[in-house]
Amino acid sequence: MKVIMAPIEMIAWFDIPGTPRPIRFRHDGNVVKVEMIKRISEEKLAGNRTKIYECQSEIHGQMRVFELKYELNTCKWFLWKI
Repeated sequence: MKVIMAPIEMIAWFDIPGTPRPIRFRHDGNVVKVEMIKRISEEKLAGNRTKIYECQSEIHGQMRVFELKYELNTCKWFLWKI
């Protein structure tokens, strides 16, 4: 996977404990629906807590695995790897 770390527009829902679940996002004018979340992990870099979502979706006719990052302090979403 290639590291991109690009900010994205995200539609997500939050469960009762407050955990965000990505539904779909826009990157470079293309809308990608998150079809499956394979794994959720959390990391802390320089005091900044982030949630990392390893997801799988069909992009341009191919099943692709990618990673999304959600910064808990700033509430920003990033397409981290694809």
